[in-house]
Amino acid sequence: MARNAKRFGGEAAYREKEFGIWQTWTWAEALAETREIALGLMGIGLEPGDRVAIIGSNRVELYLSIIATQMAGGVPVPLYQDSVAEEMAYVVEHCGAKFAVVEDQEQVDKCIEIKEKVSSLHDVIYVNPRGLRKYDHTHLKSLENVREIGHAFSDVNASKMDERIAAETEHDTCVMLYTSGTTGKPKGVVLTNCNIIWTSKASAEFDGLVQKDEMLAYLPMAWVGDFIFSMGQALWCGFTINCPESADTMQADLREIGPTYFFAPPRYFEALLTSITVRMHDAGPFKKWLYDIFMAVARRSGEKILNKQSVPPVDRILYALGGPLMYGPLKDTLGMNRVRVGYTAGEAVGADLFAFYRSLGLNLKQLYGQTEA
Repeated sequence: MARNAKRFGGEAAYREKEFGIWQTWTWAEALAETREIALGLMGIGLEPGDRVAIIGSNRVELYLSIIATQMAGGVPVPLYQDSVAEEMAYVVEHCGAKFAVVEDQEQVDKCIEIKEKVSSLHDVIYVNPRGLRKYDHTHLKSLENVREIGHAFSDVNASKMDERIAAETEHDTCVMLYTSGTTGKPKGVVLTNCNIIWTSKASAEFDGLVQKDEMLAYLPMAWVGDFIFSMGQALWCGFTINCPESADTMQADLREIGPTYFFAPPRYFEALLTSITVRMHDAGPFKKWLYDIFMAVARRSGEKILNKQSVPPVDRILYALGGPLMYGPLKDTLGMNRVRVGYTAGEAVGADLFAFYRSLGLNLKQLYGQTEA
C-alpha cells in the first residue's frame, strides 16, 4: 500500500457507494487512514500475532482494517457476515480473536451474544454507529474512535509500527481464512505472505491486469477468492476496488462502474442470460429481428474472432456492425461493456453459457481453486 501511495498517490484506490453517491479514497488517503487504524489498534493493545476478526459486507473501512491489522503485526480473520451467532462463536474462539472489527449493529449484537463464551474477545470495533448510541461501550468502540486513538499516539507508536512492518517475512501469516463448513466444522487455513503475493502476482500477470483496471467487490470477504482479487491483486497492481451500496443495488452499481475485471458465480451469469431471453421474447418485431440476425453471427463467429481465428469476411463485417447496434448496448445493459477479464467458479458451467458470453466478446473463463491453495 505504501508503494502504491507513492506511485499512484492521487489515483482512486477504493470507491464505495453511500446514499446513492460514490465516495472515493485515493491511495494516499487510504494509506493515511490505514496507518491511523493500525496505530489505534496498537493503542488499544494489539500485539504481534494477535487475531482480529473482520465481519461484514464489502466495505472500504473493513478492507483497510485488514491491512491495518497486518501493519500492526496482527493476523486478520475475515468471517462470513451471514454467520449466525453460534457459527461465529466457533470461529472466533477457534482462532482466538482478541478484537473484532464489524460493519454495523447486526454484527455487534452477535458479538455481544457470544462474548461470554469467547474469553479471548476483548473489544468490538464497529464501522457504522447507527443504532448503537445507547449500548454499553465498555468493550465497544467505533472505528472513528480507534482512528482518533491512533492519531493521538502516532508520535509514540509510529516507529514501533514501522519496526513491526520491517520485521514481517514472506513466511509470516498474511491471513487466516475458514472453509465454509458444509461437511463439518469450518477449518482454519493459514496463508502466508509468500502464498498470497505469489498467487496474486502470477494470476495478475497471466491476465495482464494493470493499475487502470476496475473491479466490483461484492462477494464475501471471508472467501479466498475475494481476498486474492480485492486485496492481493489490487495491492499488487494498484487497480481500483469498488464496493456497491448493497446487494439490492449491485446490478445498478455494476452498470455505473463498468468494471474491466469481473467475477461472478455461474448462477449470476445464468440469471442474466434468462433475463435477456425473456426481454427479447417480449421485444418488438424489429428489435427481435435485429437480435436474431446479429446473435446468429455471434454464435457462428464471435468466439472465433475473440480467439483471433479466421472467419468469413462477411461475418467479420457483420460482427463489427453488431458491436454498436447490438453487442455493445447489450453488454452495457449487463454492466459488462468494459470487461476485459471475466471469471466464474464454484460449480460446473454448461458449454452453451460460455459460448453465449464469449460470442459477445466477453472472455469468460472457468476458475478452479480452494481455500487451502
